Amino acid sequence: MAPLGGAPRLVLLFSGKRKSGKDFVTEALQSRLGGNICAVLRLSGPLKEQYARDRVIDGLYFGQEHDLDFQRLLDASTYKEAHRRDMIRWGEEKRRADPGFFCREIVEGLVSDTRRVSDIQWFQEAYGAVTQTVRVVASEQSRQQRGWVFTPGVDDAESECGLDNFGDFDWVIENHGDEQCLEDQLGNLLECIHARLQ
Repeated sequence: MAPLGGAPRLVLLFSGKRKSGKDFVTEALQSRLGGNICAVLRLSGPLKEQYARDRVIDGLYFGQEHDLDFQRLLDASTYKEAHRRDMIRWGEEKRRADPGFFCREIVEGLVSDTRRVSDIQWFQEAYGAVTQTVRVVASEQSRQQRGWVFTPGVDDAESECGLDNFGDFDWVIENHGDEQCLEDQLGNLLECIHARLQ
C-alpha cells in the first residue's frame, strides 16, 4: 500500500497453513480497501511462474516443453497439488542460495503467502516499521471441511511449518468458519490499516 511511485506505507505479511483461508482473508481485505489502495501479492507467484517456465531437475529441463500451465499452478486445483512437492523442493533450493530471491519480486501491499522466517526478515529489513505480520489460523476440522488432507512431504515441510514457532505476530485472524467473528476481526484490522494510511 503505497502512494503512486512511492515507498509503501504499509506491508502486511499473511501466513497460515494450507486451507486456513489466507487468500480468502486477503481478498476480503482488498475488496474493502479497493484495488487503488492496495494489491494482493503472492510470493508463490514468481516461484510458480519460474518453475513452470524453466525449472531444471537433475540436469533435465522441464517447463514449457512439458506444458506446465502457470495459471493452473496459481489456483487450488489438483494440477497444482500434483506439482506441489517438487515446487517446494525447487523453491527451497533457490531460497538457500538467495533468501530474497522471490521476495524481491514483491514490492508492496498484502503479501498473502509468507511461509518462512527468512521471508519476514527480508521484508522487515527492506521496509522496516511499515511491515506487519498477520497469521491466519483455522482448526484442523475447518481446514478439512475446505478440502485439506494431510500430505507427507508437503504439510510437514518448511513451506507449511516454517512459521509455526515464529513468536509474536502483529495480528492473529481466527478463521474457523464463524462469519461474524471473522468479520469483527477484519473490521479491527481495517481500522488499523486506515489509521496507518492517513
